[in-house]
Amino acid sequence: MIETDRLILAEWRDDHRAAIAAINADPEVMQYFVAPMTRAESDAQVDRQILSQAEHGFCFWAIERKADGALMGLAGLKRGAPGTPIEADVEIGWRFGKAFWGKGYASEAARAALAHGFLDPAVPRIASITVPGNRPSWSVMERIGMTRAVEHDFDHPAVPHGHPLRRHVTYFIKRP
Repeated sequence: MIETDRLILAEWRDDHRAAIAAINADPEVMQYFVAPMTRAESDAQVDRQILSQAEHGFCFWAIERKADGALMGLAGLKRGAPGTPIEADVEIGWRFGKAFWGKGYASEAARAALAHGFLDPAVPRIASITVPGNRPSWSVMERIGMTRAVEHDFDHPAVPHGHPLRRHVTYFIKRP
């Protein structure tokens, strides 16, 4: 468990599943992904995070608001996707429900995740990716000190050819 002033980056529990499934099913939240997730897809995502935590000591954690325990979304670290320019890197990412947008929660959670990631001396940099149109996400990347690496922008192999969200931009931050 990682704590910030307002948040808890928590390991996943079964009681988180319904709330994250609702966030993952929201078309507005998922507008920069190929499609909203079904409940089964969301549960599989949680299962992957639990496995990542066990194998690597990090994952995209469940983000709880300290004040009331509300599940706000997910944020944290994972291994870079195979077949991408960041596959050898640790990737940072976040996704929050609409009720939690615009309040600085993503930046707060991301800073805590960065600090956790850089505790490992074998991690020289951390990457983040998104689609060019996802200004809110790359704005968070810039607020937490990441720099765009245009030479590493790419077409994501997990997104179908011809899909408007196939192109991805890449950001990095080096160990302080």
